[in-house]
This record gives sequence, C-alpha cells and structure tokens, in this order.
Amino acid sequence: MIMRRIIHQLFLATLCGMSSLRAADAPNPAADAPKPPQQPESGPGGKEVLDAAVTAESRGSGAQAYWLFEPAKPAPKTAPLIVFNHGWAAMDPRIYMAWINHIVERGNIVVFPLYQDSLLTPMNDFTPNAIAAVQDAIHTLQTEPGHVKPELGKFAIVGHSMGGAISANMAALCKARGLPLPGAVMCVEPGKTWGPAWATIQLEDLSQIPSTTLLLTVTGDQDQVVLDIDAKRIFKESTQVPPANKSYVTLISDGHGQPALNASHLAPIAFAPLPSEEKGQSAGAPGATAASPMPAQGIEEKVSAKGDMPGSGAANGTIDALDFFGTWKLLDGLTDAAFYNRNRKYALGDTPEQRFMGLWSDGVPVKEMRVTDHP
Repeated sequence: MIMRRIIHQLFLATLCGMSSLRAADAPNPAADAPKPPQQPESGPGGKEVLDAAVTAESRGSGAQAYWLFEPAKPAPKTAPLIVFNHGWAAMDPRIYMAWINHIVERGNIVVFPLYQDSLLTPMNDFTPNAIAAVQDAIHTLQTEPGHVKPELGKFAIVGHSMGGAISANMAALCKARGLPLPGAVMCVEPGKTWGPAWATIQLEDLSQIPSTTLLLTVTGDQDQVVLDIDAKRIFKESTQVPPANKSYVTLISDGHGQPALNASHLAPIAFAPLPSEEKGQSAGAPGATAASPMPAQGIEEKVSAKGDMPGSGAANGTIDALDFFGTWKLLDGLTDAAFYNRNRKYALGDTPEQRFMGLWSDGVPVKEMRVTDHP
C-alpha cells in the first residue's frame, strides 16, 4: 500500500514536470498580444508636472487623523486644495499613492482623511470625521510655517468606493460645516447605501451640493462590489447642479490585448511608496500621531484576498489606461475646468476627448468610456 502511494506520487510529479516543460516550450500568446497604451506625455492624465517632488506628513489622531501631501521642488507659495477620500478600510495612502502623487505633482495640495481608525468605526461617523480632518488640515496649512498655503477658492473633493459617498456628503455639507464650496467633485464607484445596516452609509441631502460645482460620478462595468446604485443616486439627487455641469461615466473593460483592462472595483487602486519611504526616511512629522501605515506586503495581501478581478492590472497594483486615460484624466480635466477654466472637454460634455481611452500597441482604440446625463 505504501509502495503504491509512492509510485502514484512519483507518477504525478513526472506528469507535472512534463506539463511544465510543455508549457515552457509552447508559444505564449500573451507575449504577442497588443500592449496597453502608455501614459501620455502631457495634458490631463499625462506625465507633465509642475512640481517634481511630494512631501508627506501624518497629522492628528484616531479616526480624525489625516495625511497632508504638498508639492515641492519647487514648493509654490500657494496651491489649490483637493480632498482625497479613500475606500472603506483603505486607510493607508499607499493604496492610492501613485494617483495622489500625480495630483500633487500637478501643483495641488492633497488632504487624505483617515475617517476611521479601525474596522469598528461606526459608518455614521465617517463623514463627520472626514470633515473634521479637512477643517484641521486647513487650519494647519494656514497657520503653521513651512506649509504651502491653500487657495480655498480652488477646492475639490474626490473619493473612491465608501470615499465616493463621503465625497458627495462632504460637498452637500460644505456650506453648513464651514468648508470651502467645492468647485469640483468626483465620486468614483461610490457606495454603499444598501445592504446590511452595519455596512452602509447614509447619503445627505444632495440637493445642497452647490449649483456652481462641476460633478462626475464614475462607475466600472465590471464592478461587482457596489454596482452602480449609488452613483446613479448621487447624479440624480444633486439637483442644483445643472445637467451641463455633470456627467455620469462608465469605464469599459477591454481584453483586446495583454494585460487586459478590467474596470473592476479595484481599478482606481494605484500602489506606490510614500515619498519619505523612497528616500529611506520615516514618514510623518515630529509629534504626529496618525497610525503608522500598513507594510506594503500587507496592503497587497489585503487587496488580493478580496479576489476582485484576479490578474487585472488593478489587482496587482500596476497603473494602466484606466488610470491615466480614465480616473486621472477625468479629475485633471474637472479641476482644470473648475480652477482655471480650461480642459473642460476632457471631463464633461460627452466629447471625444472625454471618452478617449488611448490606443493599443497595434493601433486599435481602447474601448471608450460611456458618458450620459440620463443614467
């Protein structure tokens, strides 16, 4: 019996070895498949930057802690202020750091509220915590030496997943809570307000979002986590915002080449180290009490454990066309339009520039995003 088991195991091992040899000798279709688009050199979503460096500083404590990211080299005296609200449990900014770097290098300050200090933070506290963090960040930037001063007339809010819902709430409450009125708001795969009570957030009266706000709600066609329910709610319930000043956008997956472009719930994730880690320094300012970031390996394990679209660029943290022709381009165009009255066609109006997602290496266009004002 023992000898039979040994022979059986040797047989299986031989089979596996032969299979591996055949796999190694066989043609690799992925190697010959078209490659995804590269990041454009300039324009919204592009490589062109105003500031060559980013500083990172953790501030505050508990669920009202936050990160401050400021442009440097050269450091401007003043800069627009953009709030970046993360997804549920994604308190470590490295999960989105490549996108944050892109925003800051274009000459903006980014505030990254934690809004939760554990998975047990009540969801009803998320929006008040995020608002408190932004209020403290504005005070810090305005009063402490060594910071880039915020241009509060150029204020925008962006968020992904739970952060997308928080962003809509923050925009609705800005006037009542004494925050600057947002010139631009972008809610990416927002949610969710439905499901078990312990796992849902309530939307505020979104009719209070100012009429002067430029608004985007963005979904992914393969998002099986929050679907499109709350994106549609935010778009429809923001009744003060004129139709011409908002768009409902769907990012479309495309498997024409390799790696495929999968517009899943994890598509906006963009891993990168904190600026201080790249220089071998510790993050945070003296006296800062924000929670230490999760080790990078832990982040990747946490995200991959969700099993959302395995093998996609988003799942393994790479940056692709869904970033720089999708979410990055849309936010750049939206904030450029709100702050400087330029590049509106890259974010609003169902224009070719807004829909364009780049070209595969064989010249075939990537499937365009869908844009509508009647979702």
